[in-house]
Amino acid sequence: MSVAIEKSPEQQEEARREFVAELWRRFETLQEWAVSHWPDQQHPLSSADFVESRKEILSLRSPAGSLSQPATRDAAEPEQGGVQYVDVTPAPWP
Repeated sequence: MSVAIEKSPEQQEEARREFVAELWRRFETLQEWAVSHWPDQQHPLSSADFVESRKEILSLRSPAGSLSQPATRDAAEPEQGGVQYVDVTPAPWP
């Protein structure tokens, strides 16, 4: 049986910072392992292959980076007034 304890905004922010710091440390360890154990030596991995992952982890530092809340109205589900379709296909090269 667990009891939820309300945390102050300061405590929540500190917990978020601690979580992101631990996640970052573990990600760095995983990245080092992945680079050193990558089986395709003809096309080796480098830290540049993990740029987008690092951006995602760092976005967790701020409440706006929260995965539980849409950042904008467009990110909301269509039922909540968000867009129904987002074209993510890049335009053809001119």
